[in-house]
Parts: sequence; structure tokens; C-alpha cells
Amino acid sequence: MQIISVLSSVIGGLAVSFLIYLGLNFIVAKTNTAWNRRLLPYVFIGPVLLLILVFLIGPTLLTVYQSLLKTDQYGLQSFGGLSNYVSLFTTPSFLQTLLNNLLWIIVVPAVTVIIGLAVATLADRLGPKREKTFKSIIFLPMAISFIAAATIWSFVYYYVAPGQPQVGLLNGIWTGITHADPIAWLQNSTAHANSFLIMAVVIWLNAGYAMVLLSAAIKAVPEETIEAARIDGASERQAFFQIIAPQIRGTIIAVFITVLITVMKIFDIVFAMTSGAFNTNVLGMEFYNQFFSFNNPGKASAVVVILIIAVIPVVIYQVRTYRQQEALR
Repeated sequence: MQIISVLSSVIGGLAVSFLIYLGLNFIVAKTNTAWNRRLLPYVFIGPVLLLILVFLIGPTLLTVYQSLLKTDQYGLQSFGGLSNYVSLFTTPSFLQTLLNNLLWIIVVPAVTVIIGLAVATLADRLGPKREKTFKSIIFLPMAISFIAAATIWSFVYYYVAPGQPQVGLLNGIWTGITHADPIAWLQNSTAHANSFLIMAVVIWLNAGYAMVLLSAAIKAVPEETIEAARIDGASERQAFFQIIAPQIRGTIIAVFITVLITVMKIFDIVFAMTSGAFNTNVLGMEFYNQFFSFNNPGKASAVVVILIIAVIPVVIYQVRTYRQQEALR
């Protein structure tokens, strides 16, 4: 029954959309030729623009307005100007949250791209059969949700008090090799160690995605250019960095930005593993705390606006890169 309901919804939606386009096209066709040419493009992009206005621009403007409201101790809201932003940026814990996010957007995309490149390059040399098996294993974590991955890795980092059998894999290895006391890995904020351990989960999840795209890009590099470099005496390392890497630069940037945007809105893994405690808080977690734990929608909206502002330069850079690539084709 559920499948029938889904199919009915999809078919119904398509039918309604088709009828809307058909009706608008009929109305425009009744106008004179000059107006027909002017109005016809809007017949096709008009509904899409309307959806963008209602479901994207509208909520964004509402969030900006909400961020300017302050909430008193009774839950009543009033206009507070930039007070929410001032309060956030003068709070040491929020500045620490920004620093954590900065570490995330520097470390995770860079390491993911490096691992993806390394795996894609090495896998191409294994032969067709072993290459497929190897890539399937690397790609397998992509089928796991963030919450499931957080649960799996929580067992890896699991801590049991000294003197008892260590259930966690990492503490099992650590105590077996060093005979020292086990470490509460996710509570160890020294040099942001626990944040890096959580980042490892996201890298593990995205390495397969990076590998697939980068492997396809490497295979698209003309073999003649690589052979010519080898004939001229270039080593494998020189052939990779001076011949292959420049030709797959667009794909590297696309993968980096995609992972970066994923990281900027990270929430579920941090929520499942530490709930933002032990100096692992990020902006997504800060929004959750402000909205649901502290019942302060104004500050929660201010966090979202800060996140939107942080994402805008990345999107602009991505659009410019895409246009440059299109211009070269």
C-alpha cells in the first residue's frame, strides 16, 4: 500500500505540473507575438522561481528576522537588533565552537581528498578484478548513515575503567601494547584530540565518494600525455603531480567543496558521540542547544545566519570555478 501511495503521489505531482505548464503555455499563446516571446521563458522558469521564493528565499529572510529578536526569561520575544550576535561573539564557548568548526573545514576536506586520491591512484594499478573489489570495500561506508557510523565508532573508542576487560578496540590495542591505563578517548580534549577522532569518522564515510570521482577523473586523463612524460624521463611522482593532477584539478576542487559543505553543517555525528561536550561543540550542535535546550530561537537563528554567511564565499568560489571549466570546454 505504501508503494502505491508513493507512486500515486509522484504521478499526481507530475500530472499537476504538466497541467500548470500546459495552461500557462495556452494563455501565453493567446497573446500577440511580441508579448509571446517575452512571456514564454517565464512560463517554464516561473514555477521553479516561485518554489525557490517560497521554500528557499522566504525561510532565509524569516531566519534573518528571527535572529534579530531576543527572548526574555518568560519566553517572550522582542526586537533586540544585533544583541544575539553580540552575545554570541562575546561568549568564549561560542568562539571555541567557531574554532572547532574551522578545524573541521580545514582538516576533513583536505584529508578526504588526499585519501581519495591515494586510493584511486593505487587501485588503478591492481588490475580490473582486484580494483573493483578494493574500491567496493572503500566505498562500503557510504551506505551507512552518520548515526550508524557514530555508533560503530563509539564502540571503537569505548572506555572501560582500568582493571576490567577493554571492550573498545582502540583501548584494547592501547592497553595491550603499552600496558598503560585505558584512555577516555572522546573525553580527551588535549590538542583537540577527541575532535580529530570524530573527524576520522566523517573521513571514513566520505573517502569512498572522493575515490569514485577522482578515479573517474584520473581514468579520463589521456594516456598519451602520461606516456610522453615518462618517455621524457619523468618519474611516476612527477607524472602524477605535473601531468595528472593539473588535468583533474576541477574534480579535486569539486570534491573538496562538496565535502567542505557537508562538514559545515555537521551535527548528527557530534550529537551521537559527545553531544558537543568535552570541547567538541560545532555550529550545528550550537543551534540545537540554543533552540531546543535553552529555548532561545533568536540565538539559534543567529547561529544559522552565521553559518549561511560562512557558506556564501564557498558557493561563489564553486560557481566561478564551474564557469571557468565551462569556458575551457
